[in-house]
Amino acid sequence: MKNAFLSEMNSRGFLNQCTDLDKLERILNGKSIKAYIGFDSTAPSLHVGSLLQIMVLRLLQKHGHQPIVLLGGGTTLIGDPSGKDSTRKFLQHKDIKKNISSIKKIFEKLLPSKNKKTKPIFVDNYDWLGKLKYIDFLRDVGKHFTINKMLTFDSVKLRLDREQSLSYMEFNYMILQAYDFYQLFKDQNCILQLGGSDQWGNIVNGVELIRRTLQKEAFGLTTPLITLSTGAKMGKTEKGAVWLDKKMFTPYEYWQFWRNTADEDVKKFLKYFTEIEMDQISNKINSEKDINKLKILLANETTSILHGAKASKDSQETAETTFSKGGIGKNIPERKISKDSVVKGINILDLIFQNDLLSSKSEARRIIKNKGIKINDKVIDDDKKVVGINEFEGKNYIKLSVGKKTHVKVTIT
Repeated sequence: MKNAFLSEMNSRGFLNQCTDLDKLERILNGKSIKAYIGFDSTAPSLHVGSLLQIMVLRLLQKHGHQPIVLLGGGTTLIGDPSGKDSTRKFLQHKDIKKNISSIKKIFEKLLPSKNKKTKPIFVDNYDWLGKLKYIDFLRDVGKHFTINKMLTFDSVKLRLDREQSLSYMEFNYMILQAYDFYQLFKDQNCILQLGGSDQWGNIVNGVELIRRTLQKEAFGLTTPLITLSTGAKMGKTEKGAVWLDKKMFTPYEYWQFWRNTADEDVKKFLKYFTEIEMDQISNKINSEKDINKLKILLANETTSILHGAKASKDSQETAETTFSKGGIGKNIPERKISKDSVVKGINILDLIFQNDLLSSKSEARRIIKNKGIKINDKVIDDDKKVVGINEFEGKNYIKLSVGKKTHVKVTIT
């Protein structure tokens, strides 16, 4: 490929499908464009499963184009059925607005805004979807969509094939997303929609709607869906989602998540989730025989992008202190416990479960049986163990370790 943006997308493994790659490349060679990705606002933070799309937007900026971040205040009220087995829990509009405000702060950290030509544009699709008149919308937009074709798209077909219910509300989601693209094309001169490969059908619908209603050409481009070498979805751990908001997932926990990447995924993730130049990645992969050093590089780079260089450095130092020297680093995650609980004594299972270190007490029992739970580096071998003031050894904290990778500082308040 001769276009720098598409060439780097391809070399990093970002490029999956495009509605007309040759024509898009010719346009990109001639001018800067606007492109958008939509993010539903179902929680106060995005999680690491959205990170690949964010890296694409950063790459777009790097090559002189302007990203539009669509935060789905309207579509979140409906819920995207793509990849879902059931209807999402309904959120109130006021809660969605709070989520949008919180998510926007994350984007403001991740997408540079100093350059006026490439600074991100933020839009909320409730601004236009909330004003739609249903009958007019059906007549003006709905007429361009056939039920026959809508039933062939994966977001619908997979749910129906599994005989799982799909509400009429969710069925409309793809039309609303197509209308988003139409609106951004018309108002912002946005000619490209980006998204994961599970969004291909929705994106194609938008391209078709623009062609039918405006007789203009727009483009869609998708990235591959990321799964771990185990086959699991990207962004999930035994403790839950890997959030991008540091209030929900600390910089140290984030660093540790990347440090714990499976050997088989490290090289791929260096391409996806860092901004190290491709030739440098190749040199490091070819010259570095210790996979753990590549994992530390990955953890440092990803944490630096999201939380800054200092947080990355502090996290590495904390890991070295905690794992190599058996101490407690300054950046280790902290959990609070009341003095009353300590004086009365708290069961080890409750201490682990109440602090969200494992998803179930049965999992904690299994790890205790395998000698994987420690307090101040001493193995706990009894699941009826009561943690009391003695464990604190005259200090106001203990180090609680769950398995080899999870360590927290439990502090008396």
